[in-house]
Amino acid sequence: MTRRRARHSGTRSSAAATAAAVPSRVRLPAIDALRGLAIVAMVAYHFSFDLRHFGVTQWDFYRDPFWLNARTLILSSFLLLAGVSMVLADRSKRSPAHFRRHVGSIGACAVIVSAASYAFFPASWIWFGVLHALAVSLVLVRPLVRRPVLALIVGAGVIAAGNLYTNTLFDNRALGWIGFMTTKPRTEDYVPLLPWTGVMLLGIAAGHALARKDFRPIAFAEAWPRWMAWLGRHGLAVYMVHQPVLLGLLFLVVGG
Repeated sequence: MTRRRARHSGTRSSAAATAAAVPSRVRLPAIDALRGLAIVAMVAYHFSFDLRHFGVTQWDFYRDPFWLNARTLILSSFLLLAGVSMVLADRSKRSPAHFRRHVGSIGACAVIVSAASYAFFPASWIWFGVLHALAVSLVLVRPLVRRPVLALIVGAGVIAAGNLYTNTLFDNRALGWIGFMTTKPRTEDYVPLLPWTGVMLLGIAAGHALARKDFRPIAFAEAWPRWMAWLGRHGLAVYMVHQPVLLGLLFLVVGG
């Protein structure tokens, strides 16, 4: 009996050790659903932009506060969630090779976006848009993924600097990707590192804050339709195909 209890005790101890060694989940349905919501908002924004491009509406996406704030909110959502996801990936012990593949796939898609935009909009092609900023920012912020307080402080400083400081020295493509341009360049998408990398850093701080509460504050998103979480899990693919689909449909319905 004593020997059996000892074996059972040893089994429980081994199970506990195994459970402790199992990494945290790298994906959470709530995070995927929130990213899915951001994707829905992005598609709606781009569809509205395309309607303006085809002359169906006269919405001003460059000066109207509604559309400017909508873009800021959508972009901020993606970058915040990217920071939270970095915390999840770190807690799950994802390998450096996985991180390199992740950044490489985003970087490759950024190159494709640049090439495609140059083919269709040679005067305003995307030379540093959201995917370019996302790929570079992931590399830049990774050293702070386990330092939430420092990430919060640096992130706030980056956002402040990017919004408050300008210099004509940066009014060119060679340096404009950093930020500090005095006027928005003529391009279909412009997401400089300052201030936007700061938003991802705030996402790292938010990820740690959520992790301390076992992500309960966002558990409500798990009750959303499953297709939203599916969108969130395949965000990069959706980003790459949604505009060609929208533009193709509008071309068929409205005409060139």
